[in-house]
Amino acid sequence: MVMILRLGQASESILRENYRSIQAAEHMIDAIERQDSATLLFLLGYRDQGLKEFRENEAAFLQWLGRARDNITIAGEKEIIDSIESNYGQYTKELSGLHLLGSHNPKAAIRLYHEVILPSFRSTRDTCMKLREINHEAMYAASNRASHLAVQAVLSMLVVGTLAIIIGMVLSFFLSRLVSRPVTELKEAALAIAEGNFDVQVPAQSSAEMALLADQFNRMTQKLKKYHEMNIEQIIAEKLKSEAIIRSVDDGIIVVDNHLVINNVNPKAALIFGLHKDEMVGRPFDEVVRQERLGELLSQSVESGQPSVLSEGDDMFTINTDGTSQHYQFSVMPMKSSAGVIQGVVLVLRDVTRLRELDRLKSEFVLTASHELRTPLTSVSMAVDLLKETAAPKLTEKERELLDACHEDVQRLRALVNDLLDLSRIEAGKLELAFERVRPAFLIDQALAVMRPQTDAKNIELTAEIPEDLPAVWADPNKIVWVLVNLLANAVRHTPENGHIRLRGERLGGQVHLAVSDDGEGVPYDMQSRIFDKFVQVKRDSDIGGSGLGLAICKEVVRAHRGTIWLDSVPGQGSTFTFTIPVAD
Repeated sequence: MVMILRLGQASESILRENYRSIQAAEHMIDAIERQDSATLLFLLGYRDQGLKEFRENEAAFLQWLGRARDNITIAGEKEIIDSIESNYGQYTKELSGLHLLGSHNPKAAIRLYHEVILPSFRSTRDTCMKLREINHEAMYAASNRASHLAVQAVLSMLVVGTLAIIIGMVLSFFLSRLVSRPVTELKEAALAIAEGNFDVQVPAQSSAEMALLADQFNRMTQKLKKYHEMNIEQIIAEKLKSEAIIRSVDDGIIVVDNHLVINNVNPKAALIFGLHKDEMVGRPFDEVVRQERLGELLSQSVESGQPSVLSEGDDMFTINTDGTSQHYQFSVMPMKSSAGVIQGVVLVLRDVTRLRELDRLKSEFVLTASHELRTPLTSVSMAVDLLKETAAPKLTEKERELLDACHEDVQRLRALVNDLLDLSRIEAGKLELAFERVRPAFLIDQALAVMRPQTDAKNIELTAEIPEDLPAVWADPNKIVWVLVNLLANAVRHTPENGHIRLRGERLGGQVHLAVSDDGEGVPYDMQSRIFDKFVQVKRDSDIGGSGLGLAICKEVVRAHRGTIWLDSVPGQGSTFTFTIPVAD
């Protein structure tokens, strides 16, 4: 009897001591995950809804955290709860910075989310999971103790049971049916619930104990049914919301699964390919969309779990219909679950036909205007040069200053016109390149020789770090030296006196990377994405500035060499321009 009482006490301990802590941990995990979803809503632009849901779940989290603290029953649980409270406080503190930053700088807010807030969220959630696990382990330990007591009880009862077997066999026949019937009903009801039938009910029993058990079982069934219905409604609501968002987007959107079967299409995407949504959904992507390259990129994204990274111009395709061409820019992004499992890929299509036509018209206008300006500028330049040679001694000092200023402006205009013509030829694919094997050290020495007088004039330290084993590249030496000189000239312009400029090279795979670094004022974040566009300049009060075409031409020259160019800069800490050239075979 003592063993049986101890067994009952152990079982009661399992339910009483640990269930509340497990329940609190589950609710805290659910609350903080909903807060993370609310944060994503905030970043997507649904600020009011995101803040509302965040605050509601913040209150729920703190409520269950308080319950967990009031139910500390096992060793180490207090430290974990303290850790949860500390991590959550840090999480909410970091989120306050996100809310302040979100409305002013969305890109910085997204970067803050990925670099700071998401790790803090995961740390808090993992600590809640740890609280749940130690309570599970405590339950298992209590269960093991109960099992041990059960074994002892069995051994003790064997002695007594031997004496009771004779009497029990007589009574068992009459009692077996009476006892087994409600148990069988409970078993069948449990199996039905396991199969998803939540409408099952256990009939009322005659004995008080079985009646109480049946009543509790029926209550549990009703709660499970409500919980199941609530989850189904929530899933349906989220699905309808997602479909509404997809339908309302102006860009074309196609969603495929891991087997590249189309799951969803918005009206714009169906219009792009001249099909109805019903003709696309449920079919393989390659059968519906006759764009082999798009299918390859989708497959690569499914395999790698990463979005496609394409250089400018490679993220475009053209559809010809009825004698007209429509140009589309696309992006490929994988969809991942919270566990990081790839669930499919999203293809976004943007119509850029009008933008390309405007860009073509702009380029034609610039080319025409440059040609028309070249002849009169040559005449003006010759006239100003002639005046400087013949009339300068007869002019007053003020008149000579005006003549010198006129000469400088004419030279600047000629340089601008020449840059415009060069850029137009490059964009039209008429850039003539004389490729040859050339050592990077030779290119760098040529550029340094050109720039040394300018750096010496500002007392700027100009250094080069070129490994002796750096391989030869396949390039047009004159064009690459021009790129290096242009990057160095920009560095000199934006580096203060007594500053430092470093030029370095290294090999990475089949490319040689050449980089120009300075410790000047850097490039503002809002300009870094546009720094290689035409007519974009980083303005300074004391800087007259150039044409704003140098970096644009650099980009086109590097692209003509099958390379890439990019910028790394922190405002106030300098800039690094890096470009690549293929290694010579």
